[in-house]
Amino acid sequence: MARLRDAVLQCDRRLIEVLARRRDLVTRIGELKKRTGLPVTDPQREAAVVRRAAVLARESGLDEELVRDLIWKVIASARTRQLISDEPAE
Repeated sequence: MARLRDAVLQCDRRLIEVLARRRDLVTRIGELKKRTGLPVTDPQREAAVVRRAAVLARESGLDEELVRDLIWKVIASARTRQLISDEPAE
């Protein structure tokens, strides 16, 4: 059991690393949006990302609703991060 728990911990670490990498990428995207005058929110793009994640979940045998919920939360966090970085400094 200890080895299995260790393996789960390693998966958690990789998951966190991937989320941090994604955060860094969407931060860069937010900076590009700001420079080019694009809006932070893009509902069509967000929905497409969630649909694609659901397909990947289904293909991997994962709970699609769980993955949809997770991706929506990740997108909301990224949107908030982009909006905060878009606020003018005082």
